[in-house]
Amino acid sequence: MILLLILNLKRLKKLRKAKMTLSEMSAKLGFKSQNGYYYLETGRNKISAEILAKVADILEVPIQNFFDDMPLKNENENK
Repeated sequence: MILLLILNLKRLKKLRKAKMTLSEMSAKLGFKSQNGYYYLETGRNKISAEILAKVADILEVPIQNFFDDMPLKNENENK
């Protein structure tokens, strides 16, 4: 079986909102305005693994908390 990890942006936002504002997170990540992080959190821009790891560190949560896993059926499993 293959496991596909899907970034859950709603969960990412919920975890961030529980600890800090959008402006605070943007500042901690070094963005000049809150829009930089807002675009990542809403999916408007792609979020890199490096930024996601920094967000996990800032929020003090395991990076796995941001993902949903979805098992995919392997084509060879039925053979």
